[in-house]
Amino acid sequence: MPDGCSIRAIWILNSLDAVVFSRRFPVVEKRWRGACKESSTDGGDLNDTVFPLLPSDSELAAAFVDRKRREGSIRGCGIRVSQSAKGSDSWVDDPITRHIIGIYINKEEEGDDNTNNNLLWPLVLHRKGHFSILVLPLAEPRHLKAYARLCNRSDCGNAVGVEDSISSILLDLPSITGAFMAAHAIGDIITGDVVEPEVVVNASPSVGGLLDSLTGSIGISSISSRAKPVAAPVATSSPSSSAVIGTVTSDANKTGSRPFDKDTLRTFISSSMPFGTLLDLSFPNIISIKTNGFASSDLPPSDLKQPAWKPYLYKGRQRILFSIHETVHAAMYDRDEIPDSISICGQINCRAELEGLPDVSFPLIGLNTDKIEVLSFHPCAQVPEHGVDKQAVMFSPPLGNFTLMRYQAVCGVGPPIKGFYQLSMVSEDKGDFLFKLRLMDGYKSPLTMEFCTVTMPFPRRRVVSFDGTPSVGIVSTTEHSVEWKIIMGGRGLSGKSIEATFSGKVQFAPWKPQTLPSSSSTFGSITDEDSDIETDGNNNSMVNVEEFLMEKMNKDLHPADLEDPFCWHAFNYAKVSFKIIGASLSGMSIDMKSLSIYPAVKAPVESSTQVTSGDYILWNTLGRCPAAIAATKV
Repeated sequence: MPDGCSIRAIWILNSLDAVVFSRRFPVVEKRWRGACKESSTDGGDLNDTVFPLLPSDSELAAAFVDRKRREGSIRGCGIRVSQSAKGSDSWVDDPITRHIIGIYINKEEEGDDNTNNNLLWPLVLHRKGHFSILVLPLAEPRHLKAYARLCNRSDCGNAVGVEDSISSILLDLPSITGAFMAAHAIGDIITGDVVEPEVVVNASPSVGGLLDSLTGSIGISSISSRAKPVAAPVATSSPSSSAVIGTVTSDANKTGSRPFDKDTLRTFISSSMPFGTLLDLSFPNIISIKTNGFASSDLPPSDLKQPAWKPYLYKGRQRILFSIHETVHAAMYDRDEIPDSISICGQINCRAELEGLPDVSFPLIGLNTDKIEVLSFHPCAQVPEHGVDKQAVMFSPPLGNFTLMRYQAVCGVGPPIKGFYQLSMVSEDKGDFLFKLRLMDGYKSPLTMEFCTVTMPFPRRRVVSFDGTPSVGIVSTTEHSVEWKIIMGGRGLSGKSIEATFSGKVQFAPWKPQTLPSSSSTFGSITDEDSDIETDGNNNSMVNVEEFLMEKMNKDLHPADLEDPFCWHAFNYAKVSFKIIGASLSGMSIDMKSLSIYPAVKAPVESSTQVTSGDYILWNTLGRCPAAIAATKV
């Protein structure tokens, strides 16, 4: 079969495991059947597992429920356990089987009372809200046979260098990546989470009337609206353009906020993957095409090929905006036996308002291999092999806001907030706490911390009062938390570091102990319609411990004992929120002076950088805390 990214079928199931939407692609299915016919002459014991027909919705739902019962949850464990059965996904003993699953379709042959179990694989599983999205990409029968052998072999694990390992099979299936992208796009649409990347621009009037023409006001902090196509002229300097763009944003928001709209989903699937071949998964592009159609002025020059990600040509005043946005995740322990952990997830968002189909190129600085761990680019980008610290990037920009690049990196200048947090329960309803923090240690201008807040959450206890005065900032309380604002808006910290301390006492409402069921009875009896846990009549079902704990931590259970008084099977911590502007913490930046546009055009270029906190956690040094064990190199 030819290479490419093709989809055989899509199913969406609700929380009751009923199929609420399905779509099959006969053109791709014809290719699959042809491949099955060619492979039927190969022989072998596993030929019966290759079933050339797609199941009906009822057959798929029954098979999905059967797998859920067999694996113990919707996703399954991903590792082989004592309850794993030969032929199941968990028997393969690889965590990827929680996301790429196989189900067995029960088919009764005509004139035969026997039932054949036919394997349907690879099914990409994506959970969004109360829905399960299943996407079946096109594979070859040999891939299915190889996976069937993995599900029945006696040994376990994913050995390196083994011919029929799950990794080697998936690496030979490029359509898997497209199936994941399609599943995530569909999940965003049915739950109303369609949001464009944010492109932050300077609030100063450096671009003057250009911002006025686009947004109708000066001082806007970001641009998230999509440029309108030529068919309905916008982005011109006329006053009407801002009103038109506002309408497009409003329509997009209304489309995303509606409940599961099957007509919208059908339109998206028909346009983004016609006949099952993935083209463009940009939902705003698809909606723009449906709303505005095309006009004769949309046609590109005859010598240029218009890419799928740019269905319309831009008309108006030209400029390029770049925004580097990094999110810092950290676990700070202040313990000799546990090292602190800090990582950065970043992305470069772009908005290129350029007429025609130009190419933009620039050097990307900060790609030191010691700092950048993961790197991926938008399909519009062409990236050759990079040097020691610079990378030449050339791209043909899509319409509107888009994410040009994503990366994961280590922090090159140390944590922006370091120190420790201690909490000791002196009685059942009273605790003493102490913070000692240092902010922006080693950070120099232009790095500026705009705000910093530390929150002590107590989700299972009600705060009655607290006593204490911090060395800097103000303190406020809610029913279940204490919030310490160290740096507030308008009082940024730049070019220096400060030390902040805060000690005090917190008083909780009296706690009434409650006898909890034993762990064995809990695992066997507590379920609800949204739970991934299945039970059987013998009360011996296999349980996915990770999903079970997360579910129970989200329920309003009383604490188990005084040793762990705040969360059930959880730990006490403080969470830090902050925002830093001026530069990235990974060292990533764009060489603006070397940026070029071909064909040459005069267009102003702006760039901004902001760093925000993700899960930035200070674990209680006097209590228990979770920590990952670093992998040892062989």
